[in-house]
Amino acid sequence: MTPRIVLALALAAAASAATTLYVSPEGRAGAPGTLEQPLPSPAAARDAIRARRAKAAAEPVTVILRGGTYRLAEPLVLGPEDSSVTWEAYPGERPILSGARVITGWTKGTGSIWTTPSAVPVRQLFINGRRAQRARTPNQGFYRIDGPSSQDKPFLLRFRGNDIPKAWEGRGAEAIVLLAWSELRMPIVKVDEAAHTATLTGDPRPSNKEDHARYWIENAPDGLDAAGEFQYNSASGTLRYRPVAGEDPSRDEVLSPALIHLVRLEGQPGQGRFVRNVVFRGLDFRHADWSMGPQGYADTQAANEAAAAFEATGAEAVTIERCSFSQMGGYAVWFGRGSKNNRVLATEIYDMGGGGIKLGETVMRQPEAERNEGNTVADSDIHDLGAVYPAAVGVWIAQSSRNTISHNHVHDLYYTAISAGWTWGYTPNQSKGNIIEYNHLHHIGNGMLSDMGAIYTLGEQPGTIIRNNLIHDVSSFTYGGWGIYPDEGSSDMLIENNIVYRTKSAGFHQHYGRENLVRNNIFAFGREFQLMRTRVEPHVSFTFEGNIVYFNQGKLLGSNWTGGQFRMNRNIYWDARGSTVQFAGKTFAEWRAGDQDTQSAVADPLFVNAPAYDFTLRPNSPALKMGFRPIDMSRVGPRVRPGV
Repeated sequence: MTPRIVLALALAAAASAATTLYVSPEGRAGAPGTLEQPLPSPAAARDAIRARRAKAAAEPVTVILRGGTYRLAEPLVLGPEDSSVTWEAYPGERPILSGARVITGWTKGTGSIWTTPSAVPVRQLFINGRRAQRARTPNQGFYRIDGPSSQDKPFLLRFRGNDIPKAWEGRGAEAIVLLAWSELRMPIVKVDEAAHTATLTGDPRPSNKEDHARYWIENAPDGLDAAGEFQYNSASGTLRYRPVAGEDPSRDEVLSPALIHLVRLEGQPGQGRFVRNVVFRGLDFRHADWSMGPQGYADTQAANEAAAAFEATGAEAVTIERCSFSQMGGYAVWFGRGSKNNRVLATEIYDMGGGGIKLGETVMRQPEAERNEGNTVADSDIHDLGAVYPAAVGVWIAQSSRNTISHNHVHDLYYTAISAGWTWGYTPNQSKGNIIEYNHLHHIGNGMLSDMGAIYTLGEQPGTIIRNNLIHDVSSFTYGGWGIYPDEGSSDMLIENNIVYRTKSAGFHQHYGRENLVRNNIFAFGREFQLMRTRVEPHVSFTFEGNIVYFNQGKLLGSNWTGGQFRMNRNIYWDARGSTVQFAGKTFAEWRAGDQDTQSAVADPLFVNAPAYDFTLRPNSPALKMGFRPIDMSRVGPRVRPGV
């Protein structure tokens, strides 16, 4: 080997060492960050990179995290100066970034209750990886408000019987009230047993109401009455826990999240300073907390105010790939103001107090640099959400354009799976050109809230496309368990090639909007109705053409089909009960006389096995003869295995 080759290899090795840092829970402060002498934390690696870049031109850096648990004392905060860094797991190892503190010092008291002092409030508790239940009353089911929900300021909860005793007054007990599509959570500050009223700390939202609303109480002083529950007494600074069989708090791992955020990207989009080209790969994020102010909170919709463990402002081309987020109190990820072209790929999000991913904000930003757009969420598994905020959403898009939500598996949550738009009606908004495709969405709502759908939209959205999604098992508490739900003002969208079945209220419902095109979909097995339309307007609400509607219970059309400002044609309708299909009280001939469905048919579409939800069409299907294009669901859902 010539001296020149030796020198080249040495220089290459030096360059590699300069651009790769290693981190390990067993590392030490001041170490060089080599594989043999790693740094002790992600924050130490960040600071080391900053120090290097202060002396030389910035170059891309890779930080490799060895397996083990990193207990974060504070969030990992990255600014524009921390751009072009990849944070990834060492091959075959699992780095866990945890915001929890270990709860020790347990003493067994009377009965089966254990106690330990805690000067810090405890809102979530995990024992050997299992989420414990914050003391809940009643343990199962709900209480009911007596009559309509309160519009008093502050909220005045009218309870029945002896459901709320005076002993709970000002003792840390919180009421969680379900109001149609949202919830409120507020401490109880006053109880009038004679009047059967409990005064809460905050005001209601005038848009969120429900008669005889369900509610439950958490953290009541005498609520610790079931195995697996915990209760925190802020006055005495005492945490109490009632173990399940086989648990021993003095021996088992007991964790309580102490940080609201685990990672924060803090760009300054208004000044043109962005956090760019940062990658997080193969990392396991756990244990972020939730919190609320002294007045509690009343949600508007989608638990949009809930914090996220990973929050970004002014982020560009940031990637979260093959990561996992779990055991948290709010959302997992939020790309907010001025965040563009970011990606969440092949990531698993589960066991969340809130929801999955938020893109955008509730406010419109006029400067282009401060707008949110062009983000991607793909190949991810998002499930078991809403333990703290039932109204949280799987993927929420607000005042944000040209995002792609594709090939995800979103399931087992209490509200909407994918929500796009944040403008009610026809006023200006910044949501357009969003693509929602090839997602598998199921077990949505689960009977907890109302007025929701698997895919929910708001406002005018030219260029938004909802296609090739598989949606099933959508159930609400009262009204509104819909598959695809264009709500107020939803307009100029294309909805095609979706299969929707087993919904409570209807497979498709448009509240009001204009000029949506709904074509080549299959809507099947709605329990109450198959299709719904609410508001009559002077313009065309939607065109519904080339679809198959198949059912064996309920009615074909629900709500309001007067006015005729809709277009329906080339559809196949079939009631598998053999009943005569009624079109909003009209026979098929009467319906067609009103210039609707003039080229449609009431006929069996001849699915291969509809009772088993195989909607493949037989070769002699009348739908094929009418031009229906077979829908291939083989590509739906994640294309790679999500998570770490």
